[in-house]
Amino acid sequence: MFVSIIPSEAVGGFCIVSSDSDYTRLATRIREAGAAVYGFGERKTPQPFVAACDKFVYTEVLRSPSTTPSDRPDHEPALEPLLRASIAAAARDSGWSALAVVGSLLNKKDPSFDPRNFGFQKLGELVRAQRYVEVKETPIGDGSTNVHLHVRLCEA
Repeated sequence: MFVSIIPSEAVGGFCIVSSDSDYTRLATRIREAGAAVYGFGERKTPQPFVAACDKFVYTEVLRSPSTTPSDRPDHEPALEPLLRASIAAAARDSGWSALAVVGSLLNKKDPSFDPRNFGFQKLGELVRAQRYVEVKETPIGDGSTNVHLHVRLCEA
């Protein structure tokens, strides 16, 4: 007999605040039941728990304005291969990718991905700082100051 761990369909997600791997199975079960899992914990959080969450935020980035790359946890993937793969996967025939789509892919590949882990407040700032990425701004509409960012890998 199946017993749902989610008491009501009105619950769309759960937040688990822990740096303990004991919550890995709980996060997995919640996701299997169709709800989102948002994890929060310290950089010492074991990778299996981080991976079991839809999104994981290291609490250190919430405490300080920015962190340096040397503060990154050992299990966090290197930025360049992760960013290159995400841009390539989101690229259209023109080679350009919408930054919003790239950001979504980054979070799917690594639930703990956060520009603040690399010392930047926003993803746009992070990609602009990469020498292997070209950034293009497209105005949203006539006279608007808002823009959509598009990125592509620079040709070698």
